[in-house]
Amino acid sequence: MVYLDTRFVIPRYITEATSEKVEAVLLSLSSEKLAISQWTRIEFVSMLSRRVRMREMTDEQALKVFALFEQNVKESFHIIIPTVADFELAIHFLHQYKTGLRAGDALHLAISKNYDAKMLYTLDQGLLKAASILNIPAQLGI
Repeated sequence: MVYLDTRFVIPRYITEATSEKVEAVLLSLSSEKLAISQWTRIEFVSMLSRRVRMREMTDEQALKVFALFEQNVKESFHIIIPTVADFELAIHFLHQYKTGLRAGDALHLAISKNYDAKMLYTLDQGLLKAASILNIPAQLGI
């Protein structure tokens, strides 16, 4: 199983400088079981909400992007529902201050670790650094 954090998933649905590279990585992973978490869904909607508030997209555009995301989630992703063990491990990771982790990233790393993901893909350099410190297999998706 390969776990994708939210920052990696976003360029698949919102055009960014990394969109083509993310798409290429996803195509290369076509034989892998791809996983995201319920937390990813929350962060994704939060990103859309922020873009609407910042007037970077309209309500209608955000709803269309979310509908496409949800359709792809149902068709292509295994959805992990975080458990108490995931939250406890995230707390443990946050106590390792040298990682510089924020709560959401700690939860992504905990889920990846607890579900024995073969690899976590991200576009977040800070998350990648923390994964290295915590010996969690992670790769920059670009």
